[in-house]
Amino acid sequence: MHGVKFVKYSREALAAKKERELVKLREYQTLTAEVLTRKKAKDLTQESFELTTKLLQVNPEFYTIWNYRRNILTGRVFPERYSPAQINELLSNDLSFTTTLLKQHPKVYWIWNHRYWCLRQVPDGPTEADPNGWRQAYWNKELFVVERMLDADPRNFHAWNYRRYVLEQMPVKRPEQTELAYTRRKIEANFSNFSAWHQRSKVLASMWEASKLDKAKSLEEEFDLVKNAMYTDPNDQSVWIYHRWLIGSGEDKGILDREIASIRELLEEQPDSKWCMESLVFYQRLLLRKHEGSVSGEIRSRIEGECLELLNKLQEIDPDRKQRYADLSASQTPSHAV
Repeated sequence: MHGVKFVKYSREALAAKKERELVKLREYQTLTAEVLTRKKAKDLTQESFELTTKLLQVNPEFYTIWNYRRNILTGRVFPERYSPAQINELLSNDLSFTTTLLKQHPKVYWIWNHRYWCLRQVPDGPTEADPNGWRQAYWNKELFVVERMLDADPRNFHAWNYRRYVLEQMPVKRPEQTELAYTRRKIEANFSNFSAWHQRSKVLASMWEASKLDKAKSLEEEFDLVKNAMYTDPNDQSVWIYHRWLIGSGEDKGILDREIASIRELLEEQPDSKWCMESLVFYQRLLLRKHEGSVSGEIRSRIEGECLELLNKLQEIDPDRKQRYADLSASQTPSHAV
């Protein structure tokens, strides 16, 4: 309710407002009863289809009605009188309908689900020589729509999931480098955008697996990017989660040593940074576990002592997780990492 102006109603105005709300409620209940009765009777007429539109405009979270709407399309429209061009037009109308709903309800699962369904129903066409023409046009439009959604809310995970689906299913794939550039723009606009970091990790993993990128070189570029984010906002969880993904299982001791040293430098500048402390404990214990043979007894003792100090301090600055840190402190084995 932040930023919403409080309006004080007179007794008469309040009564009139309540009456209007009761009228709307009765209308909604009547409409719901009629649509559910038609659904039970397996009524697949155009009139029923239009009533689902009316009801979903009021309540787009009514997933049963979305199912009924799809039953009408698949049970009456698709198998009978309609040509591929007409089916294509109907799907285009339904996508436009969901776009309108998403402007007011951008995080309702059922609207996004119906959008996925519409894309999967696109027929071949417009000609036999161009069977993917309609699909490519839809996919290009959907990418535009979802980018506008992400401009409005860069962390809408529904939109990010939908974007991944569109990119994966496009008849003519976009270069993956384009997606790397897009995620970088989103991340640099807001380092807290966990969904953009996650999308970037998916693209990089795919490109590394397909040998489309020099992994060692691009990994160093990613460490530079995430280091910049760490120093900009050391308390942002998204950045540290991505950093752990980059470190992976900790097989490369050189990278572990370097990143531990870098985080220690940051902690000197930000002595109360919870994430700096947690990460130092995590990575130093990972170092001891993965590279036990190359760590002398003296260094091991020093690392274990430093980890205990950090865990004790974490109990003070993060009391909501005090018991967790206490349990870790009590553990004598480095395998119990943060």
